[in-house]
Amino acid sequence: MADVKPVKAGWFNLFRPWTLHGAVVPAIIGGAVAYHDGAFCWWIFLMTLACCILLQSAANILNTYGDFVKGTDTVDNHTRSPELVTGTIGKKDVLLAGMACLGIVALCGLVFIWYIGWGILIFGILGLGGAAMYTIGASYKYLGLGQVGVFFLMGILMPLGTYYVMTGNLSAEVFLVSLPNAFMITAVLSGNEMRDYHEDKRSNVGTLSGRMSYENGMRLYHFENFIGYLILIALVLLGQAHWACLLAFICLIDAYKLYINSKKAPTDPGCSRLLVPMAFNQNWHFGVLLVVGYLIGNCIL
Repeated sequence: MADVKPVKAGWFNLFRPWTLHGAVVPAIIGGAVAYHDGAFCWWIFLMTLACCILLQSAANILNTYGDFVKGTDTVDNHTRSPELVTGTIGKKDVLLAGMACLGIVALCGLVFIWYIGWGILIFGILGLGGAAMYTIGASYKYLGLGQVGVFFLMGILMPLGTYYVMTGNLSAEVFLVSLPNAFMITAVLSGNEMRDYHEDKRSNVGTLSGRMSYENGMRLYHFENFIGYLILIALVLLGQAHWACLLAFICLIDAYKLYINSKKAPTDPGCSRLLVPMAFNQNWHFGVLLVVGYLIGNCIL
């Protein structure tokens, strides 16, 4: 992969902290609705936010481990996750780091059970299992279910779980407000799969995008990046979201840049590399502005 710029191997790259807004946005969506409903608890929210971040960190770390063990990451293909291939970090250390993240979440789960009851255990089991088995165990990434997993586990489960741990209830409002973000965070993984499309095809990774033609994979990338705007309009028109949530439409600037870049990606390696960070930027900006608009509309106006 000579056309892909290598990253610096090490613990920082292994944890991928620049991706963690994918866990932060769902948590603050659930927290914002809980605040509006008068059930917000700061210390429980911060613990939940930390657990969401740790779950994503575990998924990042164990993905590196799983891809290496399965032979997906090799000396010819290690530009994104070079830690194990280059021997910068030991295989056992990577596995232990991922399991440590899951272990801390499990311990926090005991506090959540004490605080709100056994119902939160369902969220915990699904979250721990989803983070752990992305590329090890069930390895659902290799079954073409990575994007499906991100949509439900991060896009839907995290905000619902955040709300539940503070209220003891589920919320249709949390579910609906989470939908635009759920598609956008899934689009980040879609961009990842499209960036690595040809290499993954050669390695028989079997991602969802890899099971499609390149053109259809790019159409899916566009759909997941843009459908959130239409969903948000529908929610506002149907009275399921305050009009102030439309503040997130400022991110159409990001969407335009993302689209222009994606049209060049098939023939320009530099633009192909940008498929992921541009989706990240839109997801982060959209999610924060959506929450700000929700709080302005429902708690101030």
